[in-house]
Amino acid sequence: MIHVAETVTVGSIEDFLNPEERARLAAMMNTFLTEENRAHFGTQRATSIHEIPGHSHEQAMAVYEPAGRVEVPKIPDEPEHLLQHAFDRARPALSRVMPSITACRPWTYVEYGPGQHITGHLDGIAPDPLAWPRQIAGVSVVIHAAEAGGAFYVESASSDRLWDTRLDHDAQGHGYADGMWLAHDGADHSADWYAAMPRTRWSVSPAVGTALLYGSQLTHGTEPVTRGRVAKFISWLIAEKPEG
Repeated sequence: MIHVAETVTVGSIEDFLNPEERARLAAMMNTFLTEENRAHFGTQRATSIHEIPGHSHEQAMAVYEPAGRVEVPKIPDEPEHLLQHAFDRARPALSRVMPSITACRPWTYVEYGPGQHITGHLDGIAPDPLAWPRQIAGVSVVIHAAEAGGAFYVESASSDRLWDTRLDHDAQGHGYADGMWLAHDGADHSADWYAAMPRTRWSVSPAVGTALLYGSQLTHGTEPVTRGRVAKFISWLIAEKPEG
C-alpha cells in the first residue's frame, strides 16, 4: 500500500555512487558531451522533461528553468546501466523509507552553470493517480559540485490549497493506504495560487555521490549556481501495479 508519508518525505543514501563510479560517470558524460552535443542539449534545446498543460515547451522551460540548463533526457547505455546497478544495490536502504517503490525510471543528466537553477514545483504521482505505475519520489545524485551556490531544497507547506483529493473510500482497492491525500494539479510557478502559497524552505548541499530522495508530492528545486557548475543525474522512483 502506498502511504501519503512516502510522497512527502525526504531521505538520503550516502555513497550511492563510490569514487570509482563517479569518476567513470564523469568521464563517460564528458566524452558524450562534445561541443556540438553540449549546445544541442543546452542553449539550442527546444524541449524539456517538464511539461505544463496548455503551455508550449518554450513556456514550460521559462517557468521551470528561466536561465536554462544542460538536459540530456536519454543518457548513453553504459552510464544508464551503472546507475541502475547502484539503484538495485541501494534497495534495502531505500525500502525502509519508501517501501512501495519497485523500480527506477531511466536516468536524466543535467548541468547548471552560473545563474542557472530549477524553480520550485511538485512532480506529482501521475497524470492519473489511479493508473499505474505511480511516481513515489524523485532521486538526485551529484557527481560534480558547484564552487558556490546550487543547493538543492525542498519546501514544506501546511496550506489546504495544496491538496485536492482525499481517498476515503476504497483507497486500498486502488493500492493506497486509507486516507491518502493527492496534491492539486499544476503545482508550479505557472499557477498564481502556488506561487503565492506560503512555504518553508529546507536547503542541503549533499556530498558528491549521495542520492537525495524527495517525495513526489513535495515541493523541490535548486538555488542558482553562483560559481562553477553542478553536474547531476536525476530519475524517478515508481511503484508498479502489484501482480494478481
